[in-house]
Order: sequence, then structure tokens, then C-alpha cells
Amino acid sequence: MNRRIDHIGLAVPSIAEALRFWSALGLAVDHVEEVPQEGVRVAMIRVGESRIELLEPTRPDSAVAKFLAGRGPGIHHLCLASDDVAADDARLRAAGVELVRAAPTPGAGGSRVQFVHPRSAGGVLVELAQASPGEAS
Repeated sequence: MNRRIDHIGLAVPSIAEALRFWSALGLAVDHVEEVPQEGVRVAMIRVGESRIELLEPTRPDSAVAKFLAGRGPGIHHLCLASDDVAADDARLRAAGVELVRAAPTPGAGGSRVQFVHPRSAGGVLVELAQASPGEAS
């Protein structure tokens, strides 16, 4: 584990609408990409050493679309940087922590990600993300 906050994920119905606020703060989007396996489009905004990730659903059955339908826009997850997400996955499983997926999966920017179920993290969805080789998260 790298022990730093990589990003905070915010569920939004529209990245374009959300950017009105973030742009007014003087923050700019680093990049936008679609993550088809998650059913989202993401916009990453650098804030110091961390980022804000805007998550816009691209299909109604995505986890983010369901989150928006049930809770409305807001904080979706907290992401911690990982140097080795597979090792973190194994360590957490051995400690009895409930993980969302059977194994780490591809994420935005070529990362490998795993999610800790909110039941095991005080009600917060926690993402662990390992940057792709050669990429800084």
C-alpha cells in the first residue's frame, strides 16, 4: 500500500454540468475516458497530489447509475493508491475484510483496482488502485 489518497470519486449525472463548479474553482480536467466494463465515463481533475474523479454513468445498470438513483449525486468512493493491489487484496482477505470482486480488475487509466465493501470499511466504499506500469496515479 502506498498510503496516500489517490482520488475521491464523485457520482454525477453529467460531467459537463459538474465541471461548471470545478472549473469555477480554477481546476482543470487532466483527462476524460470511458470505462466500459464499469458503465461510466470519468473525468480526472488534479488537486495537489490527489485527484477528484467525476463518474457519469453510461448505462442504467451500472453501479454509479444505481447509486445516483438511490442517493443522488455525491461522494461515491475513496481511492487509496496501491503499490501492489494483488498483495493488498490477499492481505485484506486474510484479515476477513469483504471485497467486492473476486480479484482485482482493470480500471481507468490502465490501473488495476479492487473495492472494499462498505460493510468492512465503516460504510465507505474504498477503492484500491495500482497505476499501470510507467504511469503515475
